[in-house]
Amino acid sequence: MSETKLVNIFGINVGFNTLVAMIATLIIVFLLSLFFTRKLKVENPGKTQTVFEYLISFINGIVEESFGNQIQPVYVMLALTLFLFVFVSNVLGLPFLVEAHEISYWKSPTADPIVCIALALTMNFISHILGIKKFGFGKYFKKNYATPNVAVLPIKVVDEIISIATLSLRLFGNIFAGEILLALIAQLGNSFGLVTWLAGIPLQMVWQGFSLFIGALQAYIFVTLSMVYLSQKVVTDH
Repeated sequence: MSETKLVNIFGINVGFNTLVAMIATLIIVFLLSLFFTRKLKVENPGKTQTVFEYLISFINGIVEESFGNQIQPVYVMLALTLFLFVFVSNVLGLPFLVEAHEISYWKSPTADPIVCIALALTMNFISHILGIKKFGFGKYFKKNYATPNVAVLPIKVVDEIISIATLSLRLFGNIFAGEILLALIAQLGNSFGLVTWLAGIPLQMVWQGFSLFIGALQAYIFVTLSMVYLSQKVVTDH
């Protein structure tokens, strides 16, 4: 993989290609949100609204599987936002590679481990906030870290660290591997001129289609597991 320039943000070195793609992801998600929610109608909805309603129904199904009858609108909106962000991040590096003098200026943000870890940590932080808001700090701590007694606290902490690591590394591994293979196929296409171009272009198109599927699948898995972990923090046990 090509190298990239590093940008220091609050003491953390972030690749310039990742930073540019992250900004692009935020803009795309914002524009998609505007596009889907403009001109909403109760009667005779258009094709765009129908697609958006299907997406909402799909996300609602994911959330409902984790929360059951304790589902709240905030959980659905959180899952929808997360799905759009992760999906766009996963597929942003598929259409093209931007390189100059062996320096990369473009990639899928989730092909960077820092982004994936930050996403997992953010979801973990949000789950704590929502749990404390629902139960209060004392009851929340007892429910998640001191039941049946405080002796289970170290086990709970280790389990949470493992959950964050697996959630982030699963996403990173799949997207990073996909981008490496795309780069290798591109190198193959440029190896021996027209002969390898004829073989490389169809192969690149097939792999990009497969990577698009993987990007959607990984977004689904990330959102599903995030909702499962969140439900463990906020769902009242029966």
